[in-house]
Amino acid sequence: MARWDLLITDARLATMCAGDTPYGIVEDAALAVSGERIDWCGPLAGLPGGDAAETRSAGGQWLTPALIDCHTHLLFGGDRAGEFEQRLQGASYEQIARDGGGIMSTVRATRAASDDALLSAARTRLASLQREGVATIEVKSGYGLDLDTELRMLRLARKLGEDSNVTVCTTFLGAHALPADYDGDADSYIDFLCREVLPAVHAAGLADAVDAYCETIAFSDEQVARLFDKARELDLPVKLHADQLSDAGGAALAARYGALSADHLEYTPDDGVARLAEAGCVAVLLPGAFITLREQQAPPLRALREHGVPLALASDCNPGTSPVCSLLTVMSLAASQFRMTPEECLAGVTRNAARALGLSDRGTLQAGQRADFALWDIGHPRDLSYWMGLNNLMQLYVRGVPT
Repeated sequence: MARWDLLITDARLATMCAGDTPYGIVEDAALAVSGERIDWCGPLAGLPGGDAAETRSAGGQWLTPALIDCHTHLLFGGDRAGEFEQRLQGASYEQIARDGGGIMSTVRATRAASDDALLSAARTRLASLQREGVATIEVKSGYGLDLDTELRMLRLARKLGEDSNVTVCTTFLGAHALPADYDGDADSYIDFLCREVLPAVHAAGLADAVDAYCETIAFSDEQVARLFDKARELDLPVKLHADQLSDAGGAALAARYGALSADHLEYTPDDGVARLAEAGCVAVLLPGAFITLREQQAPPLRALREHGVPLALASDCNPGTSPVCSLLTVMSLAASQFRMTPEECLAGVTRNAARALGLSDRGTLQAGQRADFALWDIGHPRDLSYWMGLNNLMQLYVRGVPT
């Protein structure tokens, strides 16, 4: 006879397991937790014999996997509300960046901020996401662009996870922008990252992956390839900011290195999409940045679907191009702006978001998965993409424990 720590009955499940049933729906269901794992879930009528230390009724409400935000720049100093106003008055993102604003203004603010100030601001943003059912989040560095601050950002991101119930996956994004002391010499800066910074990050065990910004205002595909060669040497997986503002060959580069994900992709051509599919890369779409920058060219959804590329969604929370701290809002924007279906949106912040982080132990409701799940007061899972500004979360469970 099974012995469970928690048994939830009278539930409706959106398991998000890929299959013939939309959303992986199971009506009149139960879910049992042992330790930090789901031990059993399925129709209540099939529940095996056993008892539980605690039994709860879901009251006919919906359980889904906890949400996963797989692309954020959550930890940074200051804000860029002034640049937001400039863009509304006609300045372009590229103009602002070339005039010393953009990423470099956040680099200056982050370098100057204390650890306490950085953590306090990041905790506020993280709490907003957690209130909407997020239990796993990726946090990138990239606002240091020197050895000490990049290491500090990654250490603080890890501390952010240690101090909360949320899993924080850390990504080294040293190739985010060209710092002023390397002005006009991007090759030397990439050499510095490969020779000093990335090895130090790896030696300290501070990064789960390596990212880069492949774009005309950032780094070329050849420069990023050198960084990715070093990441491969250190056995670190890679991901890429790809084809956001132009077709810079980012998708093809991500595919060549078997990247976990290629993110943005507004200007990715069809052959780039085909290469992502062949390499098994996840496409992470970021509607917050698309809206904030008032982009006109949406990611190639038709081609991504036709080639079977898994679609993930993320907040891209950052001070310049996506000041978004709501994954539910991202789902709604993806549906309205990219024409993604509500099922694609929910898969994009659960099953496929987990895959974009290289995590196989969460993102669906099934036996053996980590017991991260959310209870919602909704009529159907599609409601999560339908509403904007309405949070229907009743309870978030992380490792089987209500938060």
